[in-house]
Amino acid sequence: MGGRRLLHNLARYLSPLVLIVLWQVACSTGLLSTRLVASPAQIVGTGWGLVLDGTLPTNLGVSLLRAATGLSLALLAGTSLALISGLSRIGENIVDAPLQILRTLPVLALVPLFILWFGIGETPKILLVALGSTFPIYLNLYKGIRTIDPKLIEMTRTLRLSRTQTIRNVILPGALPDLLVGIRFAVGISWLMLVVAEQVNADSGIGHMMMDAQDFLRTDIIFVGLAIYGFLGLISDQFVRLLERYALVWRPVHLSGGAGK
Repeated sequence: MGGRRLLHNLARYLSPLVLIVLWQVACSTGLLSTRLVASPAQIVGTGWGLVLDGTLPTNLGVSLLRAATGLSLALLAGTSLALISGLSRIGENIVDAPLQILRTLPVLALVPLFILWFGIGETPKILLVALGSTFPIYLNLYKGIRTIDPKLIEMTRTLRLSRTQTIRNVILPGALPDLLVGIRFAVGISWLMLVVAEQVNADSGIGHMMMDAQDFLRTDIIFVGLAIYGFLGLISDQFVRLLERYALVWRPVHLSGGAGK
């Protein structure tokens, strides 16, 4: 079983590897201009140079801190709002409509307001990440709470469980799979929001490094930044998948190894 799972996990990365090889071949044979599209070999060389001179570690550390802080705020806000809205009709009437309106607003349109309200420091960047990441957490947890099997709720009444006991022992465990799906979406969105945040009045971070590279037509540095964002997105998603596997170990699909796990 362990060997099959390992082969399955390795197979997931076969197609990206093939694409990288084809990309390198196209650049080496002149099908793609390396002035416009840096080759994988150029990207690796440039990335290593940025590591040696300290540019990449410094900017990466700043970006990771922003993303982690924004995602933590999103988890707190999204979970709290979903509980308020999902557990009470009154809470839904108060919370849901404003959130649905806010969710449809274009992020770029909010950037000038965030700068006016919070200045040009770290606060607006972190809040932009938090704002975008809150909605998938809220929507998925809300859906998980509202789709709990009514028979389970009826059972809690038969057992005379209190409201607090029902929430802790039935509703929250039942909604946990949806919450973890929301977190997976939120992690991906947090990196997308970080790209926007770091290209507006930033003096550090991967996005700022890419903007500087654009001014000097350094496509290799831009691709290094894109590769970093993609790699961080993949790693963070794998981390949430691992968390999901352990947090939901009681579910039959996980006990049996589960397709796609």
